Amino acid sequence: MGDTQDWTAAPGAAERARTVLSVAWSCAVTADGVREEYAGAHTVTEDGLVRLTVPDDSGLFAAFLCAPRQEPSALLEFADVAPVPVRNRVRARLYLSGRLEPSEGALLFRPTRVVLRQASGPVVVDLDEFAAARPDPLAEAEARLLTHLADAHPDAVERLSRLVRPESLHAATRVVPLAVDRHGLTLRIERTRAHGDVRLPFHTPADDLPQLTERVHALLAQAAAAGCPRALQRQRADGDG
Repeated sequence: MGDTQDWTAAPGAAERARTVLSVAWSCAVTADGVREEYAGAHTVTEDGLVRLTVPDDSGLFAAFLCAPRQEPSALLEFADVAPVPVRNRVRARLYLSGRLEPSEGALLFRPTRVVLRQASGPVVVDLDEFAAARPDPLAEAEARLLTHLADAHPDAVERLSRLVRPESLHAATRVVPLAVDRHGLTLRIERTRAHGDVRLPFHTPADDLPQLTERVHALLAQAAAAGCPRALQRQRADGDG
């Protein structure tokens, strides 16, 4: 189940794809029938090429011997996993199709097709836009920020939920921060058998941590003027009774 607001400022597909690529710790690589999974083995160049450092006995090297011109086609898969424990933690998957080539003792992957799959569905990302895009400036700090907000400031999360439409909070059992980027904060609304996500956009993008702090405080100020959602009031009353 999905929950929406009227205002949904969010990163574009190319920026989102580059963000997933930049922060993913592991990846799966399929080439010439060989599928291998690696952790901490890839880096990304400024224009979106992927450099893989794999063991000498990797089956990917053997794929070169069988591929025409020793440039095997390959598929790279990356998952974007929410840092806060929630139902369905994979927020997006990124699929890169292209070719592998040797480069200074490693493998260099040149994408020829980029597909970003999110809850809203798959999107084919333009290659030029992908090469020119930059990861979200808050991406490296996102996991730390969200876990701190969820663990140390549940009261702030509850106040932020006042910005969510009451109907979206119907039958809610828990509200947790799911994602944050320079454009806004996303809350996960969990129910007994379903869940939905609601985005709270910032009034202007945040390009660093001080700006993010200001944007979140602005959201909290908006929430302070709103009453406690009736759905959560009922939830607390039921828990007390």
